[in-house]
Amino acid sequence: MLTYLHVKNLALIEEAEIDFSEGLNILTGETGAGKSIVIGSVSLALGGKLSRDMLREGADYGLVELVFQVVRESQRKRLLDLGVIPEEDQVIISRKILDKRSMNKINGETVSLSQLKEAASVLIDIHGQHEHQSLLQKKKHLEILDEFSKEELGPVKEALFEAYRRFQDLTKKQKEAELDEESRLREISLLEFQLNEIEQAGIEPGEDEELEQQYRRMTHGKKILEAAGAAYSMTGYEEPQAAGGVIGHALRELQSVAAYDEELSPLLEQLTDVDALLNDFNRDMAEYLTSLEFSEETFFQTEERLNTLNQLKAKYGRTLEQVLAWQEKSRERLEHLLDYDGYLQKLREDLAAAEEELSRLCDRASKIRKKGAKKLCGEIRDHLVDLNFLDVKFELHFETLEGYTSLGKDDVEFLISVNPGEPLRPLMKIASGGELSRIMLAIKTVLADKDDIDAVIFDEIDVGISGRTAQRVSEKMMLIGKTRQVICITHLAQIAAMADSHYRIEKMVNNGETRTRIRKLKQTEEIEELARILGGAEITDAVMKNAEEMKHLADAKKSEKK
Repeated sequence: MLTYLHVKNLALIEEAEIDFSEGLNILTGETGAGKSIVIGSVSLALGGKLSRDMLREGADYGLVELVFQVVRESQRKRLLDLGVIPEEDQVIISRKILDKRSMNKINGETVSLSQLKEAASVLIDIHGQHEHQSLLQKKKHLEILDEFSKEELGPVKEALFEAYRRFQDLTKKQKEAELDEESRLREISLLEFQLNEIEQAGIEPGEDEELEQQYRRMTHGKKILEAAGAAYSMTGYEEPQAAGGVIGHALRELQSVAAYDEELSPLLEQLTDVDALLNDFNRDMAEYLTSLEFSEETFFQTEERLNTLNQLKAKYGRTLEQVLAWQEKSRERLEHLLDYDGYLQKLREDLAAAEEELSRLCDRASKIRKKGAKKLCGEIRDHLVDLNFLDVKFELHFETLEGYTSLGKDDVEFLISVNPGEPLRPLMKIASGGELSRIMLAIKTVLADKDDIDAVIFDEIDVGISGRTAQRVSEKMMLIGKTRQVICITHLAQIAAMADSHYRIEKMVNNGETRTRIRKLKQTEEIEELARILGGAEITDAVMKNAEEMKHLADAKKSEKK
């Protein structure tokens, strides 16, 4: 559930906060007051498209913060799978808008935009002003059906996707295998030459790195030898002025007088340790100098080996590991070409088996969809009747695609008839804007019980409706609010009257600046707001009485449905 919204420096909003409640939350306001800014801010926080124009004039940044209360265990599990850990059952999403970029955070931790969107999809569903237009796209119909049937269909779709991928891979291999005899022999000859070249080299993984290190040391051998030899001489014991000889002399001096003063003992121990360390260093340096000895022949052999390996990497891969992987793949290809008829036969058998499995899964998915479609359309039809489609028929029409897709072979389309005697026709051909918004509301209501999302936002779901239809929509919104948190922007009094919590968005001018503010209304203010929506410019006593009666009837309807 969305419990808190904080907006700063976006459009006309300097700073605004809203504490949302359970049930039906209604937002109303005059045209141009900034209602769309509120939904736009929420959409922005949840990963919506960023626009520099959204920033308030003169502001350096914009900020939107959302606080969600996680109450469903299934919702918590999905969030944990995404790496989002609710803190005290809360998830805080924030998005700071800077010039042409944004900073996205979940519970204070910076996340990518894709991570933000994934988490948001678990927490809330936004139905924008124009989302119902998506019903005019046939692909949306299949998405709705699959969402409704996801419990049974989900595992089948996963298997179907893998089967389709395997079928595609084998189809591609079969096309690539179509060679004439001359091309086959030419490729065999080339592969044999290339494989022989690699096999003769006798590659050992990682040997190039070791050889390059040796080669660098050999190349700079003279300079290294001079520097290391000088260090050895300066720290040795053979020369009087060398560090070893000087420290040895100092050590003997202290040893000769240490018995006369106990305070010299720790100093003597320290110098003894220094002498031992220097002695070890000098011995290790002598061993290193011995290891630097190499012949011209060794240098030449190392250089030649490196050239061979680098040539192979230039031809077959950037690393020796990639060269060996290419060798293995090419050896397999050569075996196929040498036994070409057997390879083609095996490929045809594998492809036939893959297609059989894909076809089986397509049929399985289709059966589940057809079973789900009957139930889905029945439930949507019932809700449409509640939404004042009095004599409505609603079905899903199935057609079978000629080819396969990763979703199967079903092509589905919603058909509807809204008047007696009318035949069923495609939704996109007969539904008006107001009808589409109600159909989408019916679909959202049906799908609400199929997902874990307990917060949904409707932005002007009431477009194109009025009168009795608006009353039916308000009752439907109220019913959804019984099991889900609903946040709805509306301009209809019938819907606003059903509010469990009512907020007014209003535009104010202060010191020559236009600002938008949002506040929760008290019960008396709710009636005044209903009167404003009903009466327009002039609010008469009759309008106020009408608003009071409307609120009273709405409260009675809510009590009746408890």
